[in-house]
Amino acid sequence: MANYWVVMVSYLIGSIPVSYLVARYWKGVDIRRVGSGNVGATNVWRSAGPLAGITALAGDVAKGLLAVVLARHFGDSLLVAVSALAVLAGHGWPVFLGFKGGKLVATGAGVIAAISPPVLAAAFAVWLAVVFASRYISAGSIAAAVSIPVLMFIFHLDWPYLAVGFLTALFSSYKHIPNIKRLANGTEPKVNLKINIWR
Repeated sequence: MANYWVVMVSYLIGSIPVSYLVARYWKGVDIRRVGSGNVGATNVWRSAGPLAGITALAGDVAKGLLAVVLARHFGDSLLVAVSALAVLAGHGWPVFLGFKGGKLVATGAGVIAAISPPVLAAAFAVWLAVVFASRYISAGSIAAAVSIPVLMFIFHLDWPYLAVGFLTALFSSYKHIPNIKRLANGTEPKVNLKINIWR
């Protein structure tokens, strides 16, 4: 692959620990040592407040968008797919944090937004429905991730993108195993749907 460097850059983009940096500079906390310990926007939200969480979410989404846009500029759908997986790998296993990262949800949303906005919109609808019904963000995230390859198939996306969707669902579900265990034993925290964004 002549543009293999795009894949390497995509991994490094994904490795930028946005949630860690936001929590560190917003509230002076190490996100890895508070709350769930997960390096993701949800834990930033709970540990540093909604505005910090939204900022972390936007940064993580932007990583996925940037990697796909970069790959699309330099190559075909195969390069886009491989770069998408690289940015997700960077987010989930970042070189800058000892390969312990987030759960691929926000960066995955950025990837899917760049590949197929209709698929993202449908997956977001799944996420909303499950979160509002259960009040578990993790349950909504797992359901949305699992829906992505199905939605990609329904929308007739090319096979490289179907592979991205399948692997995103697989790895995101793997990252959520601790949440799945807490959901099973009733100890997973529920989200408060009434929030003060300026906390």
